[in-house]
Amino acid sequence: MLELRLVQGSLLKKVMESIKDLVNDANFDCSATGFSLQAMDSSHVALVSLLLRSEGFEHYRCDRNLSMGMNLGNMAKMLKCAGNDDIVTIKADDGGDCVTFMFESPNQDKIADFEMKLMDIDSEHLGIPETEYEAIVRMPSSEFARICKDLSTIGDTVLISVTKEGVRFSTKGDIGTANIVCRQNTSVDKPEEATIIEMETPVSLTFALRYMNSFTKATPLATQVTVSLSSELPVVVEYKIGEMGYLRFYLAPKIEEDEEMGRHQAEPVAVETKKKPEKTPKTEPKTNGEPKRRVMKIDLDEEEEETKPKIVSETNGYVEVVGSKPGTGIIKPKEEVNGEVEVMDVKPSIEAAAAKAEKETNGGEADVMDVE
Repeated sequence: MLELRLVQGSLLKKVMESIKDLVNDANFDCSATGFSLQAMDSSHVALVSLLLRSEGFEHYRCDRNLSMGMNLGNMAKMLKCAGNDDIVTIKADDGGDCVTFMFESPNQDKIADFEMKLMDIDSEHLGIPETEYEAIVRMPSSEFARICKDLSTIGDTVLISVTKEGVRFSTKGDIGTANIVCRQNTSVDKPEEATIIEMETPVSLTFALRYMNSFTKATPLATQVTVSLSSELPVVVEYKIGEMGYLRFYLAPKIEEDEEMGRHQAEPVAVETKKKPEKTPKTEPKTNGEPKRRVMKIDLDEEEEETKPKIVSETNGYVEVVGSKPGTGIIKPKEEVNGEVEVMDVKPSIEAAAAKAEKETNGGEADVMDVE
């Protein structure tokens, strides 16, 4: 059995008007500690968290934990039938499919009751961890609502920056830009008009103004609003409901690409390229019809020792050499026959041709035979 009696019936009306456009359907969780709601908008960008503690009700009875699924638009229609000064009573049976709203006038000369069907809504209760925020701004709720409204006429997003100078609200759009700075002001006659800034480190985050303006519909609930900011975390916009509880809105920051950085990256970089030199095909030397000559000097003297061919490998009795002048090839090692030196010069691409060396003449010079 659930029975809640709230003397300030208009409080519940203000709560429904604040969240009905943001959340369509939601589960109200009732327990011994209080009446709560937690739901996300259809785009899963914003989260609404409501808590009305049991101590704030004139009469509060909840025998067991109960979850009631309601359409918030229909619930708001029901509550509109109550006067601003009426006492609101909510009743529901365990396992029932209906909830009853009863409205009583202050002098109890008029009593009205409305019954609404409940809904089966599948939703997960999200655990919101307690976080130490880098910056907390407390300011008049009416001033915060006006800032969000004014900036929405210029742009679609708001950049909230908290520094030692104060809190800055900035936006830019097609027609121009706008900046509003609120400095800390505690020396006022009325505490609800004070602006208090608590900052550990500077914070700068961007949010969608469409959601911010939706949050400000809760302005009638409290004279002060608390905006809690921390890098890469959702902003928390909190409206305290007296000593009874709170209504909190969570909104994920909007990540915007740096236009300047994107422009620099998009600019092409001029690079001068050099053409590679064209390769010229190798041609065989012209011989004018004469047979090619391959010359190999033998019996080198000391000055010619540096140009001596170097042996690379030996295969099947033949030695491959490099560095021979004027040509290279495969030669057979020197063989002495009757005191004379015989040299075999073999061309790799044609059949082997043999030639005999003449006897040394002219002071150690060697006559070389032409090889066809």
